[in-house]
Amino acid sequence: MQTVLATILAAAAAYLLGSVSFAVVVSKGLYHQDVRQFGSGNAGMTNILRTYGKKAAALTLAGDFLKGIAAVVIGRLIFAAMGVTLFDGAYVGGLFAILGHLYPVYFGFRGGKGILTSIGIIAVINPLVFVGLLIIGLPLIFLTKIVSVGSLAGAVCYPILTLLVDSFQGGISWLDFSFSVVIALLVIWMHRANIKRLLNGTENRFGGKKTDSEGKK
Repeated sequence: MQTVLATILAAAAAYLLGSVSFAVVVSKGLYHQDVRQFGSGNAGMTNILRTYGKKAAALTLAGDFLKGIAAVVIGRLIFAAMGVTLFDGAYVGGLFAILGHLYPVYFGFRGGKGILTSIGIIAVINPLVFVGLLIIGLPLIFLTKIVSVGSLAGAVCYPILTLLVDSFQGGISWLDFSFSVVIALLVIWMHRANIKRLLNGTENRFGGKKTDSEGKK
């Protein structure tokens, strides 16, 4: 009973926290607009950067990344406070924070694609995997100037790195691996339109010329 209650509380807290879409909060707070009405229509840092610039993008990055960290910490604290040791509350907090980010209750269930929040979650759950994903993803982004390339590469590599790191640290955690697969699939699913554009050679590059809709402020 304690495990069920702790899971419900951690899931609810993480989902509500994850539903705070910082792209929408920043665009409405600073510019009195909804970023989802511009550019790609996505509530994420890349669209914020193209639409409003570096300051707004930095605030979005910090907010979405930190809420991933906070959700994991909250999940663990709730489980610890209720004496639940069956499994790590971080996984409950992490999963529901992602779901909140993708489908935010405060903003009509239209959120972002989950990259920054996922990275924040991974940074706490498995720091070595976090470092590995940065080493893989960031160079790809800067070489191709396409954010989705790095994001998708990270999603594909996340389960693989999880297996490698867990094995190196003494044994595979199937809970850890299963979590990585679920998060990776969610991220890939949310990037399905990007995948189509990549295959067609029409995916947007950062630093390129903005369209009229992307340049509105």
